Parts: sequence; C-alpha cells; structure tokens
Amino acid sequence: MQTLPIGVQDFVRLRQDNLLYVDKTERLLELIQNGQRYFLSRPRRFGKSLTLSTLDAMFSGRAELFKGLAAEEWVSKQAERPFPVLRFDMSRLRQYSTGNELNEAIIKGLEDYAFLNDFEVNAERKCNGTLLQIIYHLYKTHGQVVVLIDEYDKPILDNINDLERADEMREVLRSFYTTLKSCDEYLKFVMLTGISKFSKAGVFSAMNNLMDISMLKRYGDIVGYTQEELDENFAEYLETSSKSMNLTQNELREKIKRYYDGFCFDGKTRVYNPFSLLNFFIDDKLGNYWYKSGSPTFIVKYMREHEISNPDKYRHFEVSDDFADSHEIERSTPESFLYQSGYLTIEKWEGDVITLDYPNEEVRKSIVRMYLDEIYHVKRYITIGTQLWKSLESGNIETTVELFNTAISAVPYEDFPNRNEFWYRSLFLMLLRGAGIISYAEVHTFKGRADLVINFNNLLVVLEFKFASKTSEVDKMKTEGLNQIKDREYSKSYDTEGRKVVTAVLVADDQERKIIL
Repeated sequence: MQTLPIGVQDFVRLRQDNLLYVDKTERLLELIQNGQRYFLSRPRRFGKSLTLSTLDAMFSGRAELFKGLAAEEWVSKQAERPFPVLRFDMSRLRQYSTGNELNEAIIKGLEDYAFLNDFEVNAERKCNGTLLQIIYHLYKTHGQVVVLIDEYDKPILDNINDLERADEMREVLRSFYTTLKSCDEYLKFVMLTGISKFSKAGVFSAMNNLMDISMLKRYGDIVGYTQEELDENFAEYLETSSKSMNLTQNELREKIKRYYDGFCFDGKTRVYNPFSLLNFFIDDKLGNYWYKSGSPTFIVKYMREHEISNPDKYRHFEVSDDFADSHEIERSTPESFLYQSGYLTIEKWEGDVITLDYPNEEVRKSIVRMYLDEIYHVKRYITIGTQLWKSLESGNIETTVELFNTAISAVPYEDFPNRNEFWYRSLFLMLLRGAGIISYAEVHTFKGRADLVINFNNLLVVLEFKFASKTSEVDKMKTEGLNQIKDREYSKSYDTEGRKVVTAVLVADDQERKIIL
C-alpha cells in the first residue's frame, strides 16, 4: 500500500516520495482552462495548500511529477514553456501587533523568494512596492507570472477580537493584494485561498476580477475526498482497517461516513475531511483528529467575544444564500463564522435559502470539546462524563446533580458574568455530548417544549431547567417547573414506548452557583 501523506502539503515531496495522492488535477485543469483569477475559501485542514502546491508544479512544467495523473499531457506541453510562479503563504507569518510589523514581515518573505531565485529587490519598505518589483522582474525575464497566495486572511483572523488592529492589518493587506490588479497585464494566473470569504468593502475592494468559486457546484469537490474517491483510492486501507476493527467493509464505510463525511460547500457535493480520514487509516480508530490538530485561537476568541453559549441553536439553521459573504469575518454573524471555520456546513440549499448543520460526528464532538476545554474550562470532564452516563442510565438524578455541580465549580466565575438558564443548560448539554450520551434540547411535544430529553435504550430522562437569580427564589422556580412538566405532559408522548421515564426539575441557584434538585 502507498504510504499515507499525513501532514504533507507539498505536491513535489508527495510525488517524489510516492505517497498516496487523490488526483485532483482534472479539476485544476478546469480552473486553468475556464478562467485566470480565482478565490477559494475552505476551513483548515482541507488541502488548500496542497492545491496551490499542485498548481505551482503544473505551471512550472514539472512533467515528471504528473505521470499517470489527469493533467499529465497538459503539464508535458507546459514543460516546453514553463511560467514563473510566485507562491506566498501567509500562514507562515506569526501574529503581529501593528501594520508596520506585518508590512516588514511580508517584505522579508518576498526578499527571501527573490534571493532563492537569484535576484534582489531594492530597499523600498512597502510590501506592495516589493511585490510589484518581483512581478515586473519575473515578467521581464520569463514572461507572464503565476501568483498563488495561501491563507490570505490569517493576519486579520489573528486579530479578530481587536477591530482596530484588524482594520490596520486589512489596510496593509489591501495595498498588497490590490497590486495584483494594477499589474494585471503581467499575470497569467492568480489564485488566493483562505478561511473567510471577502466582501466588496474589504481586502479585495479593488479586485473585482477574482472569481469566487467557494460555493460553485462545479468546484464542490476541488478539495476534500468524495465517497467515490475514498472507495477508489483507499480500497486496500478499507480492507485492512475492517479486519483490524472486526467489521465488514460496509459496516466500516458507514461508520467512517457518519464520523468524517458530510462537509458540503455547494449544496450538492459531500466530501470527507482529508486530514481526519488519513489519520483514521493510520490508527484504525474513530478519533477526533480535527480537534487534536489544534483549534485555532481565533475561533475560541470569537466564541467568547460573542457569548455563543448554545451550539445546539445552529442545528438545521436557516440562512439566506449570501450569508457567508455579506460582512468581514470579524464582523460576521456567528452562523457565518462557524460555517467558514468548518464547524457548520450546508445541509440543503433550496432557492435562496440555505439550511446549515454540523457536518458529522467528529465536528459535533469537536465543538463540545472546544467549549469544555476553552470556553467553560471544565477540568476532568471526561471522568465526569463517564460518571454522568452511569448515574443517568440508572435514573439516579441526585448523583447527576452532584456531578453537574462539580463541573460548575470548575468554571471561572469572572468568565461568565451574565449567566442565565440557557447558560446552565448549555453547559450540562456539553457534558452529555462530551460523554457520548444521546440528548436533545428543546424537544417539541403536543403541549409545549421540554428543555432536555436524554435517551437510553431502556430509559428516558426528561429535564426542565429553571433559573433563580437569588436563593430565595429556588422553591418558587422548582414548583413552577414541576407544574409545567405535569400540565404540559412532557412525558406522555413516550408512554407507548415501553421504557421507563424519569422527570425532574433542575433549578440553577445563581447566587450559590449550583443546581438544586
């Protein structure tokens, strides 16, 4: 079996080392033949860098790397007259606190490129001027230039919760990127990638010649693996893993699909996250590789800044079809931000309405872990979750409340000055999801809506949450909750299932910061 390219985003290295490559060059040929200026947004770990690396090799005429691939003939002809390629990766830049620092870092990267290509740029300390010098030099010596820029938005995302600083970074990037428009006649092909989409008033305000292919059906599978690509390229790994995990291949496919498939950017094509899938075949374990690879700090900062306390709110969430590109990323709505960072995806697209949802099990678990680790700061939540499973499965609500209070006591008080019923319920829900306990929030019944329903094979637990800002209000809220369960008959719809049903009211005593049963 070919070695899997874990963490390898360089096409040259991948092919020279004979690592497994899912051939995307037919799609890239379509790009080249149908246009010349492109923008693509995708979440992290989806192969954007490998895409640009492959385009670099194609335009450079590296024919020896394309034997057996769809673009073999095209690249062989290209080798007769290769184009100069300027490829720049913004993700290699560290976080900067001023626009001047960013400007100098970009200049340094461009100077390094010039040095490696045996020429020098003058001492002008403006990144846009330096870029223009390089493009003009390459054009004079080799002809039209190919420009490939990866993670164009990283300096903005690094400062997502400091709008003044983000705007400062944007001004530097705007001057840098609009240089590409001013020297359009010198350029053969341009492609930029990033996490966030741009708006007309943003970085690309003067670059109206870029075609945004981020949500076009033609390119829905340009990165990520389709089911067909999985079956064709990983047949030997599917066979080996199915034996290792004592499953039939069909059973394994269903598990992999539920765990890693489901990303959709065009309303039609479903793709797997390549990074997670490759790691699965290494470990033969349904692990949460996407989260372990490192949740970007800008996501955590955004969640805290916007007080997104109930991730379940975004299940089957309807938005307009322009929801992702109507604002700059740091001013965008939570659902737009979660989509662009890979936590939400397109469930369906009908007319001008898009329905969003979490794409798969791995992402659902990722957002739970992110909340428990980075938002709530709950320690030992895995141990607490295991104990919660045991107590709830046995219908022991008293022990469940004790465990929940243990988790609450670990949350820094100053992190959440504006707690309410939804905050307590969301934390409890995150603990349940982290433990893999099947649970549903705000379940509609024929007379109302139950706050939380927990599902076991032989037992259902129906919980009503109430909030008391002062201890003196606890008894009143408890009585109100009990009456609500009784009057609205939350458990009645489960009477015919033959399972035991346990109901309880959990009152959040915010003064004491604990739950009262």
